[in-house]
Amino acid sequence: MDRTPAGSSPRTSETPEQQSLFDWADVEDAAPAAPPPGGAFRDGPEARRMLDVREVYAEPAALASPRGRQILARLPGVPVTEVPGHWRIPSLHGNDGNVARWARVKTETLVLGVKQTLATRPNGRSADWIAPGASNGCAMACAYCYVPRRKGYANPITLFTNIEAIVAHVGRHVRAQGPKREPNQCDPLAWVYDIGENGDCSVDALVSDNTADLVAAFRRLPTAKASFATKFVNPDLLALDPQGRTRVRFSVMPASDSRLLDIRTSPVADRVAAAADFLDAGYEVHFNLSPVVLRPGWQRDWAELLDHMDDVLPARVKEQAAAEIIMLTHNQQLHEVNLGWHPRAEDLLWQPAAQETKRSENGAVNVRYAREVKRDALLRLREIIAVHAPWLRVRYAF
Repeated sequence: MDRTPAGSSPRTSETPEQQSLFDWADVEDAAPAAPPPGGAFRDGPEARRMLDVREVYAEPAALASPRGRQILARLPGVPVTEVPGHWRIPSLHGNDGNVARWARVKTETLVLGVKQTLATRPNGRSADWIAPGASNGCAMACAYCYVPRRKGYANPITLFTNIEAIVAHVGRHVRAQGPKREPNQCDPLAWVYDIGENGDCSVDALVSDNTADLVAAFRRLPTAKASFATKFVNPDLLALDPQGRTRVRFSVMPASDSRLLDIRTSPVADRVAAAADFLDAGYEVHFNLSPVVLRPGWQRDWAELLDHMDDVLPARVKEQAAAEIIMLTHNQQLHEVNLGWHPRAEDLLWQPAAQETKRSENGAVNVRYAREVKRDALLRLREIIAVHAPWLRVRYAF
């Protein structure tokens, strides 16, 4: 294995031009991909198109761990640069030249680290608890994503290799809660733990077994269930046998918004079409209407999407489905980064006349729709759901 010191480039060839931004959305009407004959989906061409790792940055402890060695065994010949810490890598996060390669860095770069702080914090919105995530960052490039706001100029996947410690921590926390004492909007019976707050578990599974380990862990916890949102259809997850203890939340938005904002994700139609397969494989399947972006024609396009869901989803999916509505929140720093790689997205996302400043829990200064604008939009979207998808229960709106 080649190793280069931090700060030097592990590649000597000229960096190729950035790939097309809209290659996934161009196949909006294509059928979902099937696993290659005799192999897993993650070994096939569709997966390599999403994640084609050509450089790895890694902490020494991550390299020495069983999970780190397992991940690198799937990446023979890929150069590895050792770094003292995964969070701030000057040649990656501190290099403003990476903005022009935003999507390509996500495709070709992987970071391996060890999660130092294992803490579960209360949520009460999407889940009862936010578990310590097994990753941070993503190979997809959604223009509104909140994760890169503090990272700088690049946001590829960081996988945490101490998965045994993460699973053990969650197990102790679940057991400490005991049975759920009363129903709430998260779930009537089980404590719900979000396991993918800062990444996408479906994409992580292309290169790591962290997602499989978490699904297996919750299968053994009768008082709790895992939950994660995803914009990527990974058929390999159908074989994980969750036995009803993992909730998948497929994020959806009108196709016209997705083509502009959901860069490198599975087409929205594919996410909707996958719902029945995931339910039949033992998952609970919900939907995130997220983010809701206000622009001319948004009400019409959301009605069309809900009509499509009503048409294609079988009754068994509708009977157990619920939704979260999440209005767009944006950020000044991310706005400036986006202007360097995808300025068209900012025509929709950055609307100062309709937005107001909001300080988040971590102290970041964000912008969201003004209170009256947001209130009226949520009321209207609920009315649209009642007409076009009356079976879709709204668990919460934010």
